[in-house]
Amino acid sequence: HTQAAAGVAGVIKTVMALRTGVLPKTLHVDAPSAEINWSEGGVELLTETRGWPAADRPRRAGVSSFGVSGTNAHVILEQAPAVEPDEDPAPTRGLPVVPLVVSAKSRTALADQSERVRRLLAPAGELRPLDVAFSLATGRSALEHRSVTLDHVTVEGVASDSSGRTVLVFPGQGTQWAGMGRELLDSSPVFAARLGECAAALEPFVDFDPVEVLRSGAALERVEVIQPVTWAVMVSLAELWRSVGVVPDAVVG
Repeated sequence: HTQAAAGVAGVIKTVMALRTGVLPKTLHVDAPSAEINWSEGGVELLTETRGWPAADRPRRAGVSSFGVSGTNAHVILEQAPAVEPDEDPAPTRGLPVVPLVVSAKSRTALADQSERVRRLLAPAGELRPLDVAFSLATGRSALEHRSVTLDHVTVEGVASDSSGRTVLVFPGQGTQWAGMGRELLDSSPVFAARLGECAAALEPFVDFDPVEVLRSGAALERVEVIQPVTWAVMVSLAELWRSVGVVPDAVVG
């Protein structure tokens, strides 16, 4: 299951149908269910691909997505307006794409070199990114540790004055499976220790041990069990990531 991306597949499929004027058949359905009276109402299954003829109005379609955690969504999509061709388009010539190549003898040196290049390409600088990229690609030795950025002009990936922030987004109910976290309990002391702390914090409020639930895989279908157990696993994962140097600016979920 694609979790949060599940609804996007339906949106993409519908956008393509609006664009091409073709209604694709419903997957994995050879015959409509006999439990539904299809003669009543205007609903039918597409058991075969069919055309979607143009009319005097834009094509429109609805897309529904019903999440296992209780989140329901419905969007209505409309065919985009036709693009009017330019009667006298001006001739254009695209700028070349030059790889901005940075290399060094170690990861630390690579990070330092990338930072120097970033400062050279700062918005207030006088150097043209294309000139710098050409010089790096043709005039520098290719060392063991390398990085590359492709951009037409600004090379935003290097010229940005911010390295961004790290956020861990954890899932909710419906993402559990039998055996979840079991291997980490045995292989990661950091994960196991934090999970033990979570179990101790939950003990006054629940009648189960999250560690035993993970090891046995039992009761994972019970809402009152899986929600605190999932929370404990996510908190322990955050601590595991932190222990290896991935320190989030925020944790949500």
